[in-house]
Amino acid sequence: MAEQASPRGTFLKIADQLKAQIAADASMTELPSLAEVTAEHGVSRGVALRAFRALQKEGLAEPVPGSRWRVVRAGESVDRRPLPERIAALITAEGLEVGAVFLSEGELSTRLGVSRPTISKAMGQLEAAGLLTEGGQGKRRSVRALPSQQEDSKS
Repeated sequence: MAEQASPRGTFLKIADQLKAQIAADASMTELPSLAEVTAEHGVSRGVALRAFRALQKEGLAEPVPGSRWRVVRAGESVDRRPLPERIAALITAEGLEVGAVFLSEGELSTRLGVSRPTISKAMGQLEAAGLLTEGGQGKRRSVRALPSQQEDSKS
């Protein structure tokens, strides 16, 4: 009860426990949800978030828009380019030509580890940019244009 009355330092204790979990489990890729941390430690969402931010300052975790916090491991490379750029780069990486059928949203979701609605928004941006044809229910997109060299050199 004393920890709840005075949360000063409590977030550091929670961060230390999470660090121990990360060190003990090499397969851990995400931090527990904020709800799980608040329930387990009996603290507010703000205190749990401060613990996550402490891990972020130490380079052990990073927020993922629309998802849980990701565990960052030493020597691990993460592609931080915007999703539409990463998807457009697949056109070149896969050696696709104009007119070729492009990967489905489900395939991209699995491959990139991103939710289907997020993939759908990025695909819409690529359609608007003229790189892909419009998709639809049961209709596969195809490559309309190849990404320019300028876009590829940003990475």
